[in-house]
Amino acid sequence: MINERMAELGKERSVIREIFEYGNKLKSEIGEDKVFDFSLGNPSIKPPQEVQKTLENLIKTESPIALHGYTSAQGAASVRMAVADSINNRFAVGITPDDIYMTCGAAASLTISLSALCNDGDEVIILAPYFPEYKVFIKNARAIPVEVKVSSNDFQIDADALERAITEKTKAIIINSPNNPSGAVLNENSIKTICKILLNAQNKYNNPIYIIADEPYRELVYGAKVPYIMNHYDNTLVCYSYSKSLSLPGERIGYIAVSPKSADKNSVYAAVCGAGRSQGFVCAPSLFQKLVERCTDAVADIEEYKKNRDLIYNALCEYGYEPIKPDGAFYLFVKSPEKDAKSFCDKAKKYGILIVPSDSFGVEGYFRLSYCVDYGKIERSLPLFKKLIEESKQYE
Repeated sequence: MINERMAELGKERSVIREIFEYGNKLKSEIGEDKVFDFSLGNPSIKPPQEVQKTLENLIKTESPIALHGYTSAQGAASVRMAVADSINNRFAVGITPDDIYMTCGAAASLTISLSALCNDGDEVIILAPYFPEYKVFIKNARAIPVEVKVSSNDFQIDADALERAITEKTKAIIINSPNNPSGAVLNENSIKTICKILLNAQNKYNNPIYIIADEPYRELVYGAKVPYIMNHYDNTLVCYSYSKSLSLPGERIGYIAVSPKSADKNSVYAAVCGAGRSQGFVCAPSLFQKLVERCTDAVADIEEYKKNRDLIYNALCEYGYEPIKPDGAFYLFVKSPEKDAKSFCDKAKKYGILIVPSDSFGVEGYFRLSYCVDYGKIERSLPLFKKLIEESKQYE
């Protein structure tokens, strides 16, 4: 017999990926210029020049074994040193290379962290709206996802809802800021509120509760400040990916950082190493480890994303849509003009517009639009968005 639990997870197809694949099929049928695919968070801007130059230099000067051979299981020591130095220079948390575990992107960071922390039946809180794969990752760790909705007014923390959700089985909470799908950034007051609630719960149940900070969008902000959670809470693991900051989503390179102040930090890090080993996530891609070592603080030009955001946000507001103005990431979260967001998103397909209904993000009545696409594509799509909402109003 097969593993039925894995079969069930496999049947829970990603709505985002299904729409993306539908878009690929549609492009082959009617032409790419007639399809406006806003489904996938696939960075469209070029990596920083520093990245291109570093890759060229590595290929020219390094030996094949140095470029493509195995590193230490948790990542090359020099790479982990560079990552630790970068974190300390920016946030002064006293982290060391022995607190860093290099991974194959943020998904690997999250699955490793959850497997390292969770035992059967533990509960992991996720703040809705959330990235749908969180539920898959949590279930894979044999834990139970517990949804807590944020405030619908400002997408900040709902303290009462969070307090009610915590039980003696709570092992962790995943915090994603800037948030996918809303683009909201949890402000310092929200972070402090979360930390206070968790500290009280730790004392009440006499068990550590961890924050898993999922931070692939940390650098993609438009004037907002993203608090570094290790500065506010000791039992923290940061899961990071360079997919967005360096515009390298397909290269799958990132890290886990374990707070040096975590309770029993050495055991937590050992569990991270063990989880990475058991899942086959040892020795993250060598070439891109070397790239990260030399480009740790490089960031792609996010002004292009800001231009895209302003263009589509202002236009949709003008047409009568109600989007949440994002402070970070490259997503627009928009109230559906129809109660049934899935039905509305299906109507959008008639215009070649591919957007994602919010149901799988843990809330109803919204759709997500990823604006990390060509500026000209957004411009060409705007008249169609206008026709779409006008059609929707006819059925009210």
